[in-house]
Amino acid sequence: MARATVLGRLTWRVATVAAVRDETPTARTIVLDVPGWPGHLAGQHVDVRLTAPDGYSTQRSYSVASAPRGDRLELTVESLPDGEVSPYLTRVLSVGDPLELRGPIGGWFVWRPEAPEPVQLVAGGSGAVPLMAMIRARTAGTAAPFRLLYSVRDPEAVLYRDELRGASEDGSGLDVTYAYTRRAPEGWPRPPGRVDAGLLAETAWAPELAPACYVCGPTGFVETVADLLVAAGHDPARIRTERFGPGGGRP
Repeated sequence: MARATVLGRLTWRVATVAAVRDETPTARTIVLDVPGWPGHLAGQHVDVRLTAPDGYSTQRSYSVASAPRGDRLELTVESLPDGEVSPYLTRVLSVGDPLELRGPIGGWFVWRPEAPEPVQLVAGGSGAVPLMAMIRARTAGTAAPFRLLYSVRDPEAVLYRDELRGASEDGSGLDVTYAYTRRAPEGWPRPPGRVDAGLLAETAWAPELAPACYVCGPTGFVETVADLLVAAGHDPARIRTERFGPGGGRP
């Protein structure tokens, strides 16, 4: 049975685009109907394959943005100026189009709703995608308190802006802090800058509470934040990281 489950996840499936919506000027969420989807955990990803008429194919990995729920899943893709796959997914792919994918993939960078401890999320740019899956899974059935520290270049680049605002204002136990690196909104209490030890000390769960920490973003960002968390006293075994670089596709 276990072998059949693994092979099922390695099988390419043909999904159908059910909807698309722009999240920012450069990022789009793709809603997919996937017949026979085996289900996923918040934090997992899928491989997406594109095949040209001449037979050339290429693939990239993208984190799942949606909570585990039926045969439908969502991917949020940031378009890269020199990308081979992301421009097609964000500008050409339309409702009704087929899309090949396989998964879910990954078992380390995942969060399960039955986990009771506080959760500290730290996102850099599009690293917010798998963390959003965790936030959405949380609202579906757990009282574990969440904090999100979201580093983003400017207000226009924030993914899921309205949903995050609503979730942080409804009293359900999600706190969101933004760290704008290039341009902050007028009147913002903190000047533009990167996540540092001071900001983590002000906004993150204290190490004494033993939170589960999830850090996702570009490689340099993830390494810096992970080091800062360890220096602040967090248990390295409770820090899970997911990183991406140019051409890698994920998140």
